[in-house]
Amino acid sequence: MNFKLVFNITGRVLMILAATMLPSLAVALYYGESGAPFLYAMLILLAIGFPLSRLPYEKKMFAREGFFTVGLIWLLMGLFGSLPFYFSGCFHSIVDCLFECYSGFTTTGATILTDIEALPRGILFWRAFTHFLGGMGVLVLTTALLPFMGLRAHFLIQAESPGPVFSKLLPRQAQTSKILYGIYVALTAMETLLLRLVGLPWYDSLIHAFSSAGTGGFSNRNASLGAYDNPAAEMIVAVFVLLFSVNFAMYFLLLCGRAKDILKSDELRFFFALTAIATVLVSINIFPIYQSVWQCFRYGFFQVTSIISTTGLATADYMTWPVFSQVIMMLLLLCGACAGSTGGGIKCARVLLSLKGIVRDIRQIVHPRSVSVIKLDNKVVPENTLNSIALFTVSYFLISFMAALVVSLDNFSFATSLSAALTCMSNVGPGLDVIGPSGNFAAFSNLSKTVLSACMVIGRLEIFPILVLLSRRAWRRT
Repeated sequence: MNFKLVFNITGRVLMILAATMLPSLAVALYYGESGAPFLYAMLILLAIGFPLSRLPYEKKMFAREGFFTVGLIWLLMGLFGSLPFYFSGCFHSIVDCLFECYSGFTTTGATILTDIEALPRGILFWRAFTHFLGGMGVLVLTTALLPFMGLRAHFLIQAESPGPVFSKLLPRQAQTSKILYGIYVALTAMETLLLRLVGLPWYDSLIHAFSSAGTGGFSNRNASLGAYDNPAAEMIVAVFVLLFSVNFAMYFLLLCGRAKDILKSDELRFFFALTAIATVLVSINIFPIYQSVWQCFRYGFFQVTSIISTTGLATADYMTWPVFSQVIMMLLLLCGACAGSTGGGIKCARVLLSLKGIVRDIRQIVHPRSVSVIKLDNKVVPENTLNSIALFTVSYFLISFMAALVVSLDNFSFATSLSAALTCMSNVGPGLDVIGPSGNFAAFSNLSKTVLSACMVIGRLEIFPILVLLSRRAWRRT
């Protein structure tokens, strides 16, 4: 293990993290609030990050260093990113600070806050901005800003990027990162402007644009987006969370004038078909409650898009809906968004390939001598990729069930305990019962909050970087 390289990269990321607190500091000062929480946090980050960034290192990076570095950095990001929360004095304990920060960076959107609107605006801005930073990935930002390190940085992005298959858009990873962040920022700015045009204040527009971009779910209102009772804003957010749930490679193809290639994406068609079917089923199921086709579509479409994109913003409490709709929400929660997007969950690509694998196995049972391959976008999927999907899925549910077992010690209902683990692993936010759209995680014990925070990071990094970090072999120098 090239530890000097790992610590050097970690130091650089911590310095970038300090710089990302400047907008929140500016917001705090603009509204006449104390900027001390951010100044203290920035000084600590610079005091630790600068010496680490000056360490000499060998320009040798392999997959092991990449996965180890990503796991370490994401754990430290939550630790140091929670410092403004801690110094603000608005949180009851350091565990609550860590939970809220990990929920932000992993774009989960789960919260322990019972009165969100009571917090200072600078703190709420930083809380939402962590969604924006974590959505595309801090390492993606780092490689875009620091390409001069001369490293094979694709190992870092491979470890941080969601999905079963990783591919670069351009030969140089720094170019790829700049394009991704350019698209990301442009879409966020567009949504902010549209939300302002339909009546939301600039501050509120930015908060909800950050949450949509990272498919996170933090709002500055206790009733989330539903507090505005603004159908136009709801439709804008619903459309944009879908756009951020799409593989960003699709936008690169669009910029290159290859729109036909986008239409050939199996995962994209599966994602939109699933969204449409779920919207129709939920809208029909909740019709007896609202007695209006428009209201059923309005609330059904928003909640479906919010859950499948793993955003977690809410305009209605689906816990008051029929059980059929609640089950659909849990299935969408597990499936999640497209690979290569800012969304969480198992990912549509994995679900689609698993379904194709089941069909192939059934066909081979019926016709033992037949030989068939599984294709995605007209390309043959290697068997090792299919095996990794199976291992990921088993690991995903195994970790979720173990976490639910620990959470069950708090003696909440079965639905609460299990959905808490699953929603944190999928980086969604709301679950069932106590942690529904109108609930929060405040009543959980410190042990449960710690375990669920770990689930958020494990789910965001898709398990293996954290397992590498915990592996005894990864700590060896050879």
